[in-house]
Amino acid sequence: MTHYEEIDMFNDMSLIEDPYPYYEHLRAQGPAVYLPQHNVVAVTGYREGLPLFSNPEIFSAANAVTGPFPPLPFTPEGDDITEQLAAHREELSHSGLIMTEDPPQHAKTKSLLMGMITPIRLKENETFMWELADQLIDEFIERGSFEAIMDYGQPYATLVIADLLGVPEEDHKNFRMLRSNLPGQVGGEKEAVRDPLEQIGLQFYGYIEERRQNPRDDVLGKMAQVKYRDGTTPSVIDVVKTATFMFGAGQHTTVLLLASALRILGEDPELQAQLRADRSLIPKFIEEVLRLQSPVKGDYRLVTKTTKIGDLEVKAGTTVMLLLAAMNRDPAVFEDPHSIRLDRTNAGEQVAFGRGVHACAGSPLARGEAKVSLERLFDRLADIRINEAAHGPAGQRRFEYEPTYTLRGLKELHLDFTRA
Repeated sequence: MTHYEEIDMFNDMSLIEDPYPYYEHLRAQGPAVYLPQHNVVAVTGYREGLPLFSNPEIFSAANAVTGPFPPLPFTPEGDDITEQLAAHREELSHSGLIMTEDPPQHAKTKSLLMGMITPIRLKENETFMWELADQLIDEFIERGSFEAIMDYGQPYATLVIADLLGVPEEDHKNFRMLRSNLPGQVGGEKEAVRDPLEQIGLQFYGYIEERRQNPRDDVLGKMAQVKYRDGTTPSVIDVVKTATFMFGAGQHTTVLLLASALRILGEDPELQAQLRADRSLIPKFIEEVLRLQSPVKGDYRLVTKTTKIGDLEVKAGTTVMLLLAAMNRDPAVFEDPHSIRLDRTNAGEQVAFGRGVHACAGSPLARGEAKVSLERLFDRLADIRINEAAHGPAGQRRFEYEPTYTLRGLKELHLDFTRA
């Protein structure tokens, strides 16, 4: 316990492999706990955290991406910093992203997003998902083994979102392995490095600008003509920012979800056999993976008005860390919270994709990608199992996770199989 008392979770590599005991240490102190190192309140209680998603007047999303890093560009004064935040908002890190916007600007930007993700487009994209799954499996099926992230998850998630956004098929090769940088590296924000999304942004700028000058009846053409709800036309930059955000956000959750699901199945042949025999259980399994191995560890809010979370008074200017991974294991809400339970009746209440206005717009897509992937992998690969040469024998496994305090994801997952 002494070790946990001294831990700075934003700088301690010991929490990367398995952060859950630390989360339970926090939970034992109450549903909301003040961590003085960075003026942060950690919320582990499901019922205490849920209302925060729907109260942007007190809990701003301005710091949603990386929490307390970098520090605020101003010194909070008094019990209401609303005006201070408004005056300095553009100075905050990631201020141009939809996920850091509050109403009414958030609703305006989201109208662009929903104009791009239409029901018809999602249906067309689902057909592409099935075809792509087989194309990727074809590349490694003769080997009898594959690395789940680079051989399948990463190119799958990237090309699905590229197709959804209308990237021409001849350009898919340029997008296949592009992956945006993971936010929240342990130790705080590192020195800025060139993000592959910059290249994607330039590519989309060219697509949108060309189609505004020469309209076409394709997905990119429709994207170029999308309008805000008030009928005004967004700038090319605003459309490109939204499309680029979709491209980046659409990768991470799907890749991390797929890797976690395959690791669990590789470790549990009985569970794998159960899902193979009854495919109707796959969506329930996906919900349980999202709950048990939440791709996003924590979501962040900035307190703009002094308030209370549970019994804890929280001063204006404090960062609130909604520990989604802990909320999803709250024993007051989820019975037997540390186990996969396909008979769980409330698994859909998990908050892996957030809630409220900032709930992930791509969550149906991520669930669809996971379901299609498991269906086709089950169809074509028998007895998927952990590669012992890479990860060690059962009971002595070695897995390496991405060193970030915001996301939970394997760096590699090597799997063996017998061809079905």
